Amino acid sequence: MSKARLVITAVVQQHRSVAEVAASYGVSRSWAYELVARYRVEGEAAFEPRSRRSRTSPRAVPGEVVEAVLAQRDRLTTSGHDAGPETIAWHVEQAGVHAPSRATIARVLTRHGRVVPAPKKKPKAAYRRFAAEQPNECWQSDFTHVTLADGTGVEVITWLDDHSRMVLHLSARPRITGQVVLDTFRATVAEHGCPAATLTDNGMVYTVRHSAIGVRGGRNAFEHELAVLGVVQKNGRGNHPQTQGKVERFQQTLKTWLTRQGPPPETITDLQALLNRFRVEYNHHRPHRSLHRRTPAAAYTARPKTGPPSEPADRTHTRVRHDKVNNGKITLRHAGTLYSIGLGRHLNGRAVTALVHGLDITVIDTTTGELIRQLTLDTTRRYQPQNQGLPEP
Repeated sequence: MSKARLVITAVVQQHRSVAEVAASYGVSRSWAYELVARYRVEGEAAFEPRSRRSRTSPRAVPGEVVEAVLAQRDRLTTSGHDAGPETIAWHVEQAGVHAPSRATIARVLTRHGRVVPAPKKKPKAAYRRFAAEQPNECWQSDFTHVTLADGTGVEVITWLDDHSRMVLHLSARPRITGQVVLDTFRATVAEHGCPAATLTDNGMVYTVRHSAIGVRGGRNAFEHELAVLGVVQKNGRGNHPQTQGKVERFQQTLKTWLTRQGPPPETITDLQALLNRFRVEYNHHRPHRSLHRRTPAAAYTARPKTGPPSEPADRTHTRVRHDKVNNGKITLRHAGTLYSIGLGRHLNGRAVTALVHGLDITVIDTTTGELIRQLTLDTTRRYQPQNQGLPEP
């Protein structure tokens, strides 16, 4: 039996004084009087437990603010944009309504059923966060696949500033090749200046350092371009996309947005129009939580840009290439182009070593160390004839 029932029974049915009952059960007189008064008005309902919640909430979020928060949540979700509390707060303030705190917005969304529980695979504390200090200090790049209405697959390449998350370039191509990477990089440099470093995965369009034995040690056209400009090339560890997390997360946001725009685009031109529209919205009308509720464009222009060092160190590429003479020649890749170096059919099957220092090439017999040929690579012709750069007798 609850203490409230005991107090009421003692006063009403046993006709004991309130002071005596309060002293017997260790409660205050005021509470005993309140219980008796409640019983005489409500009867048996007075024995039911009651909420201690305040009847009024002067600091409650106003109804118009709740409606604005929910409206922005629904609008952003429908359009395919991220709709977290930070983003909602920014859009609410842009609409002229004073936005509550991030925690308050989160509670409003949860209370009104706008949040779907999603258990985390890994706690955020397990990730190591990093960001460049200045714009153009580092650019991230990657490409992803998109399917058109007729089932045709196309690829979308992105160049993203690491400091500000600003999308510097976004375009769709039938297929991303090494030449496309080089062309888009040059176009982005022409528009936004040259970066100090790039960060990509180990795809062959970005680097050939994990390629076949015959190619390993050389440079593709993109790597050669970075070396000429003095740009530091960084590549993430294999099977660890978190290193390129910013551009990977951007691609996820992009694909979510594309799926909310109705049927898939009919042509690659239609897809490019959507990409251009999304790039403007993402850069100028979407605040980023990690940027302290600023847009990427605002963060990109808030600090001076950096770039490659004015006087870079020696950029001459040096490597050793082991090969075997076949059909009177060996092959050598430079800046993504494969060249043939004539040595003579009488050397067929001979194991040779090519010492490469920039465009200067020395070919020696791997077994005896005999000098076979010296030449300076002529990049205007794919075949280097034997009468070019013969050693002195």
